Amino acid sequence: MTSTYHALLARVQPAFDALLAGADPVLRPSERSDYQLNGVMALAKSLGRSPRDVADQLLSDIQLDGIATLEVAGPGFINVTLTTEFIQSHLLSTLDDPRLGVESRPTQTVVIDYSAPNVAKEMHVGHLRSTVIGDALRRMNEFAGFRVIARNHVGDWGTPFGMLIEHLIDLGEAQAVASLSIGDLNTFYRSARTKFEADDEFKDRSRQRVVSLQAGELETLRLWEILVNQSVAYFDEVYAKLNVELTAEEIFGESFYNDQLDSVVSDLDSAGLIEDSDGALCVFPPGFTNRDGEPLPLIIRKRDEGYGYAATDLAALRDRVDLLGADEILYVVGAPQAQHLSMVFATARLAGWLPERVTCEHVAFGNVLDRSRKMFKSREGESVKLVSLIDSAVERAEHALSERDSSISGDDRRTLALQIARAAIKYSDLSTERQRDYVFDLERMIAFEGDTGPYLAYAHARIRSIFRRLDAPWEPSVNGFSLLTEPERSLALGLLSLPEAFESALQLRAPHKLCTYLFDLAQRFTAFYEACPVLKAPEPLREERLALCELTAKTLALGLDLLGIEAPQQM
Repeated sequence: MTSTYHALLARVQPAFDALLAGADPVLRPSERSDYQLNGVMALAKSLGRSPRDVADQLLSDIQLDGIATLEVAGPGFINVTLTTEFIQSHLLSTLDDPRLGVESRPTQTVVIDYSAPNVAKEMHVGHLRSTVIGDALRRMNEFAGFRVIARNHVGDWGTPFGMLIEHLIDLGEAQAVASLSIGDLNTFYRSARTKFEADDEFKDRSRQRVVSLQAGELETLRLWEILVNQSVAYFDEVYAKLNVELTAEEIFGESFYNDQLDSVVSDLDSAGLIEDSDGALCVFPPGFTNRDGEPLPLIIRKRDEGYGYAATDLAALRDRVDLLGADEILYVVGAPQAQHLSMVFATARLAGWLPERVTCEHVAFGNVLDRSRKMFKSREGESVKLVSLIDSAVERAEHALSERDSSISGDDRRTLALQIARAAIKYSDLSTERQRDYVFDLERMIAFEGDTGPYLAYAHARIRSIFRRLDAPWEPSVNGFSLLTEPERSLALGLLSLPEAFESALQLRAPHKLCTYLFDLAQRFTAFYEACPVLKAPEPLREERLALCELTAKTLALGLDLLGIEAPQQM
């Protein structure tokens, strides 16, 4: 089904093209009509005519019979008011459409790199945004019809693993596994670090263990796998608490690309891109300079012949293009990594590993702040554990439910509290324009009023409660929508705007646009429900309004699911 927006543009475009090929009309929601047709001013300037004159000509050329009425407003805007018949036909089509008007695209392969925790370290608040934004983009791209491949690029290789393996040996495998299996990764890591800094003998053993690890010595690899497997089990628990779709099979850590790093250097060298800089092997992609205006190096291999992040990132990028067949690669990584990723992309282009047909994009995001607008830290000055955040949110949600005198109790209440906590945490993150910082305030996030996840979850449950009051399961039998009142019409227009909201969020990698749409839809429904009786309305009005309720509930549920948020049936 073609969306209302695109159906209108298809009718408007020929009139613009007739005046000037390539002129693009833009439809925007308007307070005085359903849409305002913009682009007239730019078209008039190109033609050297007055905007009002051009608007009048467009008005006579645009054929919208049965779809909308047009009116010139102001200096040259055109107000567009949809006919009830047109809205009605699209509502009826949407009622039978599981995709609610959102079209599925031709298949392309999208690789999304997100979350990226470190082995033997607990996930903290710094991992929240990459994990939540990445999961939402994954769901949105899958819903669009694309083949999506997730990659969790964890830190599971390098010099720290020498001290971690030696610490595991000193503790004994049984005790070490017992400690790691309860998720106490930070204590294990700190103990190893403290011993490394204080004990020269331990330090020497750790360095030798790194050599054994890099050489592929079997016993060392077995011990390393214990650390990795325990950490992956912990990651799985965190993802389950957040309802994030990442699995152990989608983890491709730095170790996966270790055997490819020599070829990265040799292939870059063969392409004439490698330069020696004080013993380090570097690439100097054009356009990158330091503060003094000197060329900025991307260090591929360090002076000690060890490989840095750049070599691993290049190996991963090449793998994603050559083996996975990526058409698009999204890196959901914090804004401070912008220059590094830009240099990696530029180097890959120079080497021919990133052809023009492949889009490579850094999906950057801001920081999570506390109420004083400083970096979110624990009282001890450390990064707050992600599990602690989730557990605190669940406790707050349970308390909020008890204050609401909910009839839900026992395990059902605990499950609902977890769903509300997820909604609070995820929506607060996703409803913020991702490039911006935001304040992590559980009290505000858990609220059932205002622009919050719990409010939207409650809006869905509230609609479902209407259908529970019916004598029998409801089956749609509506033949039309009269839309007699302004709140009904407003709700209908909101329902038909889902495809545009989804498309904008998808193309701009901007989940907040979908959040904005859902909050607006919930507000439209509230205005409708307060002004328009549903169950007490006479037929066929009762059936029409029940259909509007059903469409709203389905739209909220779908939109929330695309954000990774559950829509409870009852709250």
